[in-house]
Amino acid sequence: MKMKPDGIKAVILAGGRGTRLAGIGGEIPKPLVNVCGKPVLERQIEVLSREGITDITIVIGHLGGRIKEHFSDGSRFGVKISYFEETTPLGTGGALPLLPVSEDVLLCSGDLVFDFTLSLMLDYHRKKGALITVLAHPNSHLADSTAIVADGDGRILKFVPKEQKSGDYANLSNAGIQLFSRRFLETLNISGAADLDRDILAPACENGGVYAYRCTEYVHDMGTPERLRKAEEDISRGIPAMRNLSRKQKAVFLDRDGTINVYKGYITNPGDIELLPGAAEAVKKINETGMLAVIATNQAVIARGECTFEELAAINARLETLLGREGAFIDRLYFCPHHPDGGFPGERAEFKTVCECRKPAPGMLLKAAREMNIDLAESFMVGDSVRDRETAVNAGCRGILLSCGKYEEAAQGLADYPDLLSFTKTL
Repeated sequence: MKMKPDGIKAVILAGGRGTRLAGIGGEIPKPLVNVCGKPVLERQIEVLSREGITDITIVIGHLGGRIKEHFSDGSRFGVKISYFEETTPLGTGGALPLLPVSEDVLLCSGDLVFDFTLSLMLDYHRKKGALITVLAHPNSHLADSTAIVADGDGRILKFVPKEQKSGDYANLSNAGIQLFSRRFLETLNISGAADLDRDILAPACENGGVYAYRCTEYVHDMGTPERLRKAEEDISRGIPAMRNLSRKQKAVFLDRDGTINVYKGYITNPGDIELLPGAAEAVKKINETGMLAVIATNQAVIARGECTFEELAAINARLETLLGREGAFIDRLYFCPHHPDGGFPGERAEFKTVCECRKPAPGMLLKAAREMNIDLAESFMVGDSVRDRETAVNAGCRGILLSCGKYEEAAQGLADYPDLLSFTKTL
């Protein structure tokens, strides 16, 4: 059921100087930089209005008068706009406690191009009873992003700033959009300049109630010349609208071992993850098409007692880190922990079962289709085993068999392509 955004206003942070865009925007504030002929802030307001938010406050500072001139009271755009002007810079979080609190607040960074379904985020927020819900996503610049560490229920345990990251992390970061409950804002007690992540979000995690809403829809910052060019390219190709979950999505489902990383038997250690040649480039090509890149992998190491869920998460984080170093990302990862056979030392009886998710059963793909509105008939299942091809048939999508893994069937003339990169070049 679609949730109505009753009792929610939007606050857009538009006071930054945009120093990383120097030479492109000229003497205009960053949120007024044209993206395919239209200011990015105007694009945001159009999406917010479409999603039912018509009460908007814009936080302005540097060259804020230009923003006022362009938008005035918002009536020309079908919304009501008020302004909060920073007389001194307050950072990304300092204005939040100074705003009048009468409702929940959707806080957006002013340098984002986005097209997302607010009702889905709101539904998640309310079901969790969250104090704060962060719209979280993977991105192509993992190294310079703050990492989100969340538990299996989506509760954020901590934020790890880019300068403090060491080791491997799942590719999950704050997209620059957060939903704050009124009850949290009423207790917010900070003054002066503040950093949103460090001074507001991170301390709130210590008390629980901060959740990551994992979003596959389009949210892209245009804070650097390179990212601005990428946003313009995506808009010209219609990708933001295409990724909106109101539309059927196309996906490339990927087996993990032998398809993305080198097959080494049952992997129980993050250090055993080694990308196949061309795998990161292939995943990046999927990202660039606007299709979803989704891993669906059998992981019997859980049922066999050879790996805990925490250890498996560390293994997958290693995979995401290696992909992220080359600008590639996975939109979602599904795994089956079951295995029907017994007799393994240390096996876990609760996972020794015949299930609907272990490939070639289609359960993982069907779950992904429900959660991300995927059109299976227009999607692919790619793997190095005939079992992956059978999974595709059972799910109703197109199966692609690679010969780069361990399976003899693939090497005996049954494979469609030698490796993942060869396939993705045809997309």
